Amino acid sequence: MPRVIEAAVPGFSVQGCLSKMAAALPGRQDQPVVYHLRAGEHRVALNERIGEPLSLRWTGAIACTHCGRATKKSFAQGHCYPCFKRLAQCDTCIMKPETCHFFQGTCREPEWGERHCFQPHIVYLANSSGLKVGITRKTQMPTRWLDQGAIQALPILEVDTRQQSGFVEMLFKEQVADRTNWRAMLKGDVETMDLSAERDRLLTLLADGLHQLRETHGADAIRLLEQPAQHFHYPVSVFPKKVVSHNFDKQPLVEGVLQGVKGQYLILDSGVINLRKFTGYEIQVS
Repeated sequence: MPRVIEAAVPGFSVQGCLSKMAAALPGRQDQPVVYHLRAGEHRVALNERIGEPLSLRWTGAIACTHCGRATKKSFAQGHCYPCFKRLAQCDTCIMKPETCHFFQGTCREPEWGERHCFQPHIVYLANSSGLKVGITRKTQMPTRWLDQGAIQALPILEVDTRQQSGFVEMLFKEQVADRTNWRAMLKGDVETMDLSAERDRLLTLLADGLHQLRETHGADAIRLLEQPAQHFHYPVSVFPKKVVSHNFDKQPLVEGVLQGVKGQYLILDSGVINLRKFTGYEIQVS
């Protein structure tokens, strides 16, 4: 395991390739999500830097997050082109799990597929910019919701495989969106809703479709969950009224006063930036 260095002193400066920001639940529910920016082996605590200047400068280098080789362009959030074409985690069936082709014998990495796709998945409702449906591995709760900037989330169904979760999600998409309006999410004007009532409404509307899926995959393949909704708060002092997006490819230097963190976005007084989009980019942080 690589060495992790905490950068927590005034006047700090670190350099390394970006990874997805680490987000963790706080000790109390009324406290905000705890964020760390990850640059190589360095972890920069962000919550305590709200209200302070932050500078991120791209050096021009990009390293593949899988094999480590230098690449001029990042594919699928941090991969070089050979890895993008070779790895199962970069295949289109990851984004569209209902198209899984494992049983056709064409999975790029069958062993990887068995470890990641043939394990329990959760179908959930979340409120990031309004009601949406989504899927995630059971082990990825609540990380998936925090990465989306959800203020509420409710697991509703558990299934045995990723492909089955895709079939269920397709059914729910007939009634509810499956995407987040990231601009609305960042403006912070999302109203809370009764996710349990929405769950009951959707389960009633989609009862026939769920019955058909159970007949196809087995009565126990799609299991109803009885869990309370979770609520999340984010470390944001000022939400932007107008969302202006930074892009390292167009502007290597991004700086401003850090006003908040939500989802995988840094909110600066100069604009916002989705750090996950730039996974593998070598960044100087100060």
